[in-house]
Amino acid sequence: MRKNEPTGVETLPQALIDVPGTPDDCRGRLLERARLEWRCGDGGDPAALAQEFLTGHGVAVADLGRPARHDPDRVCGAALYLSAAAGALLAGGAPAAVTPVPALPDLVVVVYGHTDRHRPATRAAGPGTPATAARRPDPAERWWLGRWRESWTPAQHADAVEAVRAAIGRGDVYQVNLVGHAAAPYAGDPLPALARLGALPGARYGGTLSGLDWAIGCASPETLVEVDGGRLVTRPIKGTRPATAAGRRELLASVKERAEHVMIVDLERNDLARVARTGSVRVDELFAVRRWCDLWQAESTVSAAAADGLGLAELLRAVCPGGSVTGAPKLAALDRIAALEPVGRGASMGAFGWVGSGRIDLGLTIRTAAADADRLHVWAGGGITWGSDPAAEVAEAAAKAAPVRALLAAG
Repeated sequence: MRKNEPTGVETLPQALIDVPGTPDDCRGRLLERARLEWRCGDGGDPAALAQEFLTGHGVAVADLGRPARHDPDRVCGAALYLSAAAGALLAGGAPAAVTPVPALPDLVVVVYGHTDRHRPATRAAGPGTPATAARRPDPAERWWLGRWRESWTPAQHADAVEAVRAAIGRGDVYQVNLVGHAAAPYAGDPLPALARLGALPGARYGGTLSGLDWAIGCASPETLVEVDGGRLVTRPIKGTRPATAAGRRELLASVKERAEHVMIVDLERNDLARVARTGSVRVDELFAVRRWCDLWQAESTVSAAAADGLGLAELLRAVCPGGSVTGAPKLAALDRIAALEPVGRGASMGAFGWVGSGRIDLGLTIRTAAADADRLHVWAGGGITWGSDPAAEVAEAAAKAAPVRALLAAG
């Protein structure tokens, strides 16, 4: 575990950053003040560590239902990243396959303060910006991305879909989200390519975060959990079709997609109910069709009032890992995921966003890429139900990954 306390601030990179979600008068004058990096092998509870670290640096996250005032003269807030592996650990799920990006931590918390220096705010498209480079490339080295190599073949992916269908037939699970991975060698600086993902249409949580020999680029449209004024909100996404008029009609008419979607909405209602005031959970919007790049996706909005005394750690334990990227029941789905996916989920299917006093906005890291010292990594998948067609599921995962891969190749 790497932990920088205030006494070591001067050793941190002093790069100016601009993080969406921060107060408008703070844009263009934020500096990294401290960071915490943790891996599952370090032991301990990542949710408790995150809350303790943030509280120790002046970010009020011990009682999310209590009004908190942002002080522009003190700490502004923090970027927070939590991996799917850390989320599974919090939920008590089976250990997953080994991550293909061992340099990437499972928890990153970066606390930002203010500087008197100011630059014109260039609004970034996501919840974080690089603090340290993933590597130190030669500035003269041109961007190059090699051939993608999949962690499983289409036939192996289809076999995994059939294995989930068999588990559903036995009554072991109702739905399981399967995720595939691919990696490609690269040369040059990966950060500009990763940062470009935030410009993809619908990338509500587009942005980057980086450290020593690792970086994350996110183009996610999905809200894992948002807290503002004591109100909890999650926006699960389930159901995908091509972004054509026919695709929209097909998505709206699909009994299979609607059943899959409602199942996850019920799971998210139950997750929020664990940390909400009794009787306050409600579905504000059900099966709204929205666009991400060249795809239509179905999204719902579920909200609740935060229970008295709810802290960040308890909230993370309730919502991580996200129901839309695990399945139902969640623990049984995690068992299937651990048994069937050939490599770990790395930077994908976790949480990434902004934590400030009185306000939290964490996206689910779908449509997410990561870089280590010599390879780029991407992940994509989908929810499997009894009505799933293996070939269609393989094609859907490829369609989700295609815009991310194309933009990374452009460099």
